[in-house]
Amino acid sequence: MKRIPLTVAAGFALVASFAVSAQSHAVKGHYRSDGTYVQPHHRSNANSTKLDNYSTQGNYNPYNGKSGTVDPYKPTQSNPYGSPYNQPRTQQRRSGYGY
Repeated sequence: MKRIPLTVAAGFALVASFAVSAQSHAVKGHYRSDGTYVQPHHRSNANSTKLDNYSTQGNYNPYNGKSGTVDPYKPTQSNPYGSPYNQPRTQQRRSGYGY
């Protein structure tokens, strides 16, 4: 009789781990161009918003147990309006001939 709750709990944990892994991916350790080594870590998958990144305020990183601290509405050089949504990249002007 004790096996049923244990089996249900194990199944729930398995489903929850798939939900977390579907939203992120592992990044291998690497060296930046300035020679700084970046430790291996997990990163949320890319999409059109900054509101669901682990480092964003109000979110929780399940891999290191830390809460996010980054304000998604703060203007930056690449995002001067402070929109939490990714801005479209500027298109290079094309000629009328398709190249």
